[in-house]
Amino acid sequence: MRLNLQSLSSLPATVERPNAAVTSAGVGIVHLGIGAFHRAHQAVYTDDAMALSGGDWGICGVSLKSPTVRDQLAPQDGLYSVRTVSRAGDAWRAVGAVREVLFAPAQLREVIARIARAETQIVSLTVTEKGYCANVGKREPLWDHPDIANDLAHADAPVSVLGVLVAGLHERYRKRGAPLTVLCCDNLPENGAVLEALVHRFSERLYPQMLPWLRESVRFPSAMVDRIVPATKAGDLDDAKAALGVEDHGVVRAEPFGQWVIEDRFAAARPAWDRVGVQFVADVKPFEKMKLRLLNGSHSLMAYLGYLAGYETIAETISDPAFEHAVRGLMREAESTLDPVPGTDLAVYQTQLIERFGNPANGHRCAQIAMDGSQKIPQRWLAVARERMAAGQGIDAIALAIAGWIRYLYGKDELDQPITIADPLAGEFAAIAAKYSYDALSFADAVLRVEAVFGELGRTPAFAAPVKRLVSQLFRDGAQATVADFGARSG
Repeated sequence: MRLNLQSLSSLPATVERPNAAVTSAGVGIVHLGIGAFHRAHQAVYTDDAMALSGGDWGICGVSLKSPTVRDQLAPQDGLYSVRTVSRAGDAWRAVGAVREVLFAPAQLREVIARIARAETQIVSLTVTEKGYCANVGKREPLWDHPDIANDLAHADAPVSVLGVLVAGLHERYRKRGAPLTVLCCDNLPENGAVLEALVHRFSERLYPQMLPWLRESVRFPSAMVDRIVPATKAGDLDDAKAALGVEDHGVVRAEPFGQWVIEDRFAAARPAWDRVGVQFVADVKPFEKMKLRLLNGSHSLMAYLGYLAGYETIAETISDPAFEHAVRGLMREAESTLDPVPGTDLAVYQTQLIERFGNPANGHRCAQIAMDGSQKIPQRWLAVARERMAAGQGIDAIALAIAGWIRYLYGKDELDQPITIADPLAGEFAAIAAKYSYDALSFADAVLRVEAVFGELGRTPAFAAPVKRLVSQLFRDGAQATVADFGARSG
């Protein structure tokens, strides 16, 4: 038997379950990108808010690239379980906030209609940095990206997230244009303002008559989300069956910690998220920078250098004292660039991060975090480097992290085994590696000159020289020895 509304009442008493206010709710939120993170984070907060305060805030989850989640959850009436993992043991809960799941390529009309319905008051997104097909720094769509080009030529059959969102907004505009909040939950600085600019620029090309309505009736608050959600493993399905007494094909695992900070700028109503731990603030930027530069920046350092050193998971990597020292060095450099964060002691936050990274139950794989580095490191590392260099400060830890990424991009590990580079620029990096095979300095120099990632920074001697020196050391001595040497030199 599968987990579904019929089997919900038979779950063991040890499993938390949604109440009738949740499972009977109408749809008020459309979420684009219903992956594991959304199901373990925003959907859980929404489930809690409806259980406490009611309201038709059920979620219509939309998959943009694969039908997998729809096929997992549709037979389960949208239900799935969250396995919260910690050293103290596991806790299980069934979540009922997802009331419908659609696969956009096969159900595009339904997706657009959902966005257009007046009952839909929020469209939220988690599609990762690369999913926006944009130059985030310039807040400009990549007009020559195949998906963007397709959507400009075939506005009635969009494939990109911008195309699908703008198609839904246009249909809503045509149907009297009820106010709407579009809530970006991806790891982008000032993500709401970025998405607003992208939507406006895209709409200018297709529906310029819609712009006054967009400016007046659609709000794009920024948000910061935080919860470590490792990829689901095959064993999680077996463990879910044992814990629930029924099969759950949609189970996700997560750490106990969770945080969600949202700019208090909504166009219409919202769930009672503030009653279940969500922070509504006037300015999210200090929280965004803190998370991007301390948590995400540290994650990326461990992903590349830990992988090269032979570690499979983040927990294994941080358990090595040399790597913990490097992470703390990165945090010190990043902290110097942060603004005050209301209600947050940054020293306590960093200690808490080290503890979270070390949770072995997470099983957060280095290879998972290593994906799409070209889209991530500008916000996580390069912004820190620019600010510290402008202030006359050193970038030792940042240079080590960037060198680790460049060495990883070479596509072969320290045993000469191939590394699968999952990145939008993977083809360009592979060509550079082939051209400069066994020439570490030339390889590093060529990567640093990739304009889409580094801009002018990669040609700046004060930045490029230490990075290239460390890339050469990584090729010569390996990641373990290079990280240990960093610790010895930095004290």
